[in-house]
Amino acid sequence: MKTILYMAMTVNGKIAGIDNDTSWTSKEDWAGFLGMCKKVGNAIIGRKTYEMVKKEGTQLGDILTVVLTREATLLAKRSTHTIFTDKQPRDVLAMLQEKGYREALVCGGGILNSAFLKEGLIDEMYIDIEPLILGRGIPLFADGDFAPHLTLLEVKTLSNSQTVQLHYKVIK
Repeated sequence: MKTILYMAMTVNGKIAGIDNDTSWTSKEDWAGFLGMCKKVGNAIIGRKTYEMVKKEGTQLGDILTVVLTREATLLAKRSTHTIFTDKQPRDVLAMLQEKGYREALVCGGGILNSAFLKEGLIDEMYIDIEPLILGRGIPLFADGDFAPHLTLLEVKTLSNSQTVQLHYKVIK
């Protein structure tokens, strides 16, 4: 199964500011993210990202959203398009494959991104770099024992914005 990481970050590598603020992301980044969600058909996120998305009232529509969490109240929830699970990253990918998906989209936060990268499960990355520096915030990857090399596949400017998208392949 091909696993793609799709994230927006500041020039200095922050994916969210204090209190998980992402109001600085561009319309172009958001459109690209939603387009990738529709293409892949699923999105894997962590609990904090889920809470942020829910707070902002963001809807992913018919996209299957898999939320990795250890929080018992969420694990007990049931939803048509959302699965709450405490499974390990490799097991989540196996579950999606059993459901017929050929690709998976990992969408943060930093701890979740690191868990997938550490296990060698990320095949490609789309990183949208927004023209902003945040002194404090959540990094793209939490600290961990990993150092994969990447091959740059494409660099492009998103529409009429100053947002730059980097597309990488992870060398395995």
